[in-house]
Amino acid sequence: MSNSTIGKIKQWLGLEHKAAASIEDTSMKYLIVGLGNIGPEYAETRHNIGFMVLDHLAQKFDAKFDTGRHSFVTEIKSKGRTYVLVKPTTYMNLSGKAVSHWLSNLKLTPDQMMVITDDIALPFGKIRIRAKGSAGGHNGLKHIEQTLGHNNYPRLRFGVGDAFHKGKQVDYVLSNFSDDEKIDLPGIIEKAAESAIAFGSIGLERTMNQYNTK
Repeated sequence: MSNSTIGKIKQWLGLEHKAAASIEDTSMKYLIVGLGNIGPEYAETRHNIGFMVLDHLAQKFDAKFDTGRHSFVTEIKSKGRTYVLVKPTTYMNLSGKAVSHWLSNLKLTPDQMMVITDDIALPFGKIRIRAKGSAGGHNGLKHIEQTLGHNNYPRLRFGVGDAFHKGKQVDYVLSNFSDDEKIDLPGIIEKAAESAIAFGSIGLERTMNQYNTK
């Protein structure tokens, strides 16, 4: 076998190795999207719990958010997995723009993404993780569904309760947690953050079994 042929084989094997590495990297990468609204007036509101969970994750892994397309974005690593944390800057009603962009940019499929959002249908502190589901009246989830053309993507619903009078839903979700809720909030945020990491490390099914609260 000539040296030139051997060289070509080595080159081909090198390219194949790079391609395999690229595929492997993608399979170990996950997109975690926390829904919320930008601006200090919304920072500690119930509707911003997705942002709060991602802020907690970033702080825990000593990561800083940068400004990206349609979002604030950062990256963390845990147990050989890479997690891209995205906080859409489009405001809640246009969250799908950031989701669509980052799925495409990272070459990920929707089942490699978890969306974290507030849910008034769940009692405060209850966590419900699902592989798919309806928007349930949530405008952020509605736009993601419209943008993707389906609702087959994992999501974590963080219960914020429904202690509001008729017609006051918007005021309720755009207000801060109560003083009593703030006592337990850090621990629940930590649990939600842990479940986002578990989603990548042990898979969705085991994460649901471990973190869905009764």
